[in-house]
Amino acid sequence: MDITQIVVVLGIILVSMMLHELMHGFVALKLGDDTAKLLGRLSFNPLKHVDPFLTVMLPLLIVITNSLTGSAMPIFGGAKPVPINPANIRNEWGMALIAIAGPLINLLLAFVSYGILAMSGLNSSSLMAGILTTSVMVNLGFFAFNILPIPPLDGSRVLYALAPDFVRKAMDAIERYGAVFVFALVLIFNDVLFQYMVTLIGAIVGLFAMIFGVAM
Repeated sequence: MDITQIVVVLGIILVSMMLHELMHGFVALKLGDDTAKLLGRLSFNPLKHVDPFLTVMLPLLIVITNSLTGSAMPIFGGAKPVPINPANIRNEWGMALIAIAGPLINLLLAFVSYGILAMSGLNSSSLMAGILTTSVMVNLGFFAFNILPIPPLDGSRVLYALAPDFVRKAMDAIERYGAVFVFALVLIFNDVLFQYMVTLIGAIVGLFAMIFGVAM
């Protein structure tokens, strides 16, 4: 197992998920809710956003499993959600906009990392190329995972805005279990999740390659 790879992956996860949660908080603030600001969560200190399981244990488990088995499971996870009070949100679609802001910043980070890698001409074996490649794949992994319309993931908030009341009640009940439900999801639907993420990430990387004219 490459310790350097683990350090790089953890560093990218901390920065990426910090920005992910900050985007949730900043959009909420723009829409009228200052809860995250008042509680000190609009912070660039990544440690304020760490969830022990979603931010550290789950991604590390994937890295270790990939290393030991030779598999290529995309790295994914989450962070401690920024506190939001829906009663303060002025926009009818506010909760959906707040939710989608997080995954979109991960998609943007992946795009920028790919662009720097493509235009820099870095040797593919260099440390910087490895960091940029890891940034692309980790951020796309977080994007693909978090847009799933399953509580407590961000994609569920978009579905929540469209769903009838009885569906919302079911989603609220599921969301109470948070990380436990996500862990069960990963264990039970591992193969389906793998195929979904590999397919979506591959399609996005292919789109990036078309835009920049360089394959990663």
